[in-house]
Amino acid sequence: MRAVIVAVGVAFLISLFCTPIAIKVFTRLKAGQPIRAEGPAMHQGKKGTPTMGGVVFILATVIAYVAGHLALTTLPDKQIAQVEPTITALVLLGLMVFSGAVGFIDDFLKVRKRHSGGLNKRGKLLGQILVGAVFGVIALYFPSTMTDAQGQATNTETVGSTTLSFIRDIPALDLTKVGAVVLFIFVVMAATNGVNLTDGLDGLATGASVMVLAAYALIAFWQYRHWCADPDYTQAYCYTVRDPLEIALIAGAAAGACVGFLWWNTSPARIFMGDTGALGLGGLIAGMAMSTRTILLLPIIGGLFVIITMSVVIQIISFRTTGKRVFRMSPLQHHFELAGWSEVNIVVRFWIIAGIGVAIALGLFYSEFLANVT
Repeated sequence: MRAVIVAVGVAFLISLFCTPIAIKVFTRLKAGQPIRAEGPAMHQGKKGTPTMGGVVFILATVIAYVAGHLALTTLPDKQIAQVEPTITALVLLGLMVFSGAVGFIDDFLKVRKRHSGGLNKRGKLLGQILVGAVFGVIALYFPSTMTDAQGQATNTETVGSTTLSFIRDIPALDLTKVGAVVLFIFVVMAATNGVNLTDGLDGLATGASVMVLAAYALIAFWQYRHWCADPDYTQAYCYTVRDPLEIALIAGAAAGACVGFLWWNTSPARIFMGDTGALGLGGLIAGMAMSTRTILLLPIIGGLFVIITMSVVIQIISFRTTGKRVFRMSPLQHHFELAGWSEVNIVVRFWIIAGIGVAIALGLFYSEFLANVT
C-alpha cells in the first residue's frame, strides 16, 4: 500500500505544479485549441485555450511509477511486490504513452492547421489498431516468471487472458490468442473514443477518468491482497492475475495525476487535455480492464463513456436512416448545453452518473467475492 500511496502523491504533485508550466509553454507556442464552428456558440469563447495538456499527466504517471518502485524496495515482501519493472507495467504504460502519441499527432495537426480537423479518421483508426495489436500481443505472449525460494514457478500468468472475463476469467468462453488480441483491439478503440467523445466540457472527462482509475486501483489492490501467487495467502478463493500491485500502482498514479490536472482543467479550463490526454487515458483504461480480467465489467465502470458514445451512435443512425436527429447535438453533453443547462451543472451531474456506474461495478466485484468465500 505504501508504494501505491507514494505513486499517487508524486503523480498529483507533479501534475499540479507542472500544469501551469505547460500552460505557459503551450501558450507561447500558440498551441491553442481550435473550436468547431458548428459547435455550441458558448464554446467560441474557449478558442485559443492551450491544448495537449495530457502530456503533463501522462509524464506524471510514468515518473510516479518509478517513484512507486523506489518505495517498493523498502517492502519486506519484495518477492511478491516484484521490485523490478514488469511486462505488466510495459503494457499499461505503453498503452497510455502510445495511445497518447496518436492523440498528440492529432492535436499537433489541429494546432498547425488552425482547424478542428486534425488527423483524419483513417489515420487515427490505424493508430489505435496498431497500438492495440502490439500491446495485445505482448500481453498474451509473455508469461510471468515468478519463482519461490526453491526456484519453483509461482505465477506463469500473462497480462491478458485468452478467455472472456467479467469479474474474473470465464473459462467456457475461450477466444484463442488471436481472438483475444482482436477483442483487445476493439476494447482499446472503444475506450479511447469513449473518453475522447466525453472530453467536450471543462473537467468532464478528467473527473470521470479519476473515478474509473480509482476503481481499478481498488480492484487491483484487492486482487493483490487475495492473490493466488502469494505464498502467504492460504484461502482457496483467490485471483489468478499477473502483477496486481503493479496495476494498482499505475492506476493510482494515473488517478492522482488526473486530480492534479483537474485543478487547472475544471471550469473555466486554463488548459485542455486534448486528444493527447483523452486517447492516453482511454488506452490505459482498456489495459486496466484486460490486466484485471474484467473486460465485461468495463462498460459498467465506464458507464458514462458508454452513454455518451451511444448518443453519437444513435444520432448518426437516426439521421442517416430517417433524416431526423434524436438529440439537439451529439455527444450528449452538447444536447443539454443547447437545452439551456449550464456547463458546470452538466459536468457535475455527469460526474454523478459516472460515480453511479463505478459504485455498481465495485459492488458487483465485491459481491462476487463474498458469494464465494461464505
